[in-house]
Amino acid sequence: MKKERKTVVYDEELRIEAYRFEGIMQAFPNHFHEYYVIGFVEGGMRVLSCWNKEYLIRKGSIVLFNPGDNHGCVQSDGGSFDYRGINIAKDVMLDLVEEVTGKRELPGFSEHVIEDEEAGCYLGRLHRMVMKGTGGFGKEEALLLLISRLIEKYGKPFEHCILECREEIEKACKYMEAHFSERIYLDQLCRYAGLSRSTLLRAFTKSKGVTPYRYLETIRIGEAKKLLAEGAEPLEAAIRTGFSDQSHFTNYFNRFIGLTPGSYGEIFYGREKRQIRVENAEYGCLQSETEGVKQNE
Repeated sequence: MKKERKTVVYDEELRIEAYRFEGIMQAFPNHFHEYYVIGFVEGGMRVLSCWNKEYLIRKGSIVLFNPGDNHGCVQSDGGSFDYRGINIAKDVMLDLVEEVTGKRELPGFSEHVIEDEEAGCYLGRLHRMVMKGTGGFGKEEALLLLISRLIEKYGKPFEHCILECREEIEKACKYMEAHFSERIYLDQLCRYAGLSRSTLLRAFTKSKGVTPYRYLETIRIGEAKKLLAEGAEPLEAAIRTGFSDQSHFTNYFNRFIGLTPGSYGEIFYGREKRQIRVENAEYGCLQSETEGVKQNE
């Protein structure tokens, strides 16, 4: 069986995260992110669920997630999964879109799974240069060409990608976002939103695609990522984001992000600033060619 390898890099020039997962068997539960995700499948097959729709993703598939898109995936072929992707924060995306279109507004991707050879070429080229810590002008060019292609073919205003939500559900969300570090009870949330428990659970899940508790978990993990990037130790991040203990925190962080909190923190404060090898002492340099994606530099 192929050995599992996880590699993650933060590019300070582009302000994006790039990662590569190889030989992965881990399933990811339904969750969402506060940033954009653009990923490419290099091997294996998975069933991806996003907003209550299922997709079969395989070699060559590109996945696109807007901030707030709930999604999860499980292996479907009995083998392992090879995947590379980039994460782009909303403020960085605003700058990129303004550069490409002249308009400072967030885009919304209209499709979650695409087959696009041109976009795959740009993504593969960009990803390889970020992982190697090379590229300079060419790296920035590849990112702008990728965003330009995706906006041209699959873009629409971001607000059109947000499902209409009832005022009570938004109140519940804002409460959890403001009090994520505290212990929150369902009855407490229901009183604040003005809904019964059963009504809140049904309405919230329909509107957001995740349960209230999963929403709270995701908010906490997102805040923990920020703390770890600023140099906080995993125990401190766990306490400050409302987790009951470090073990509980590590378990959830790994389930949602695919890395331990300590490994994620090393991206920003590890021994090698440009490339952090995660959970595989024998991992070497990224291969110069990306299987399944055209490479043109």
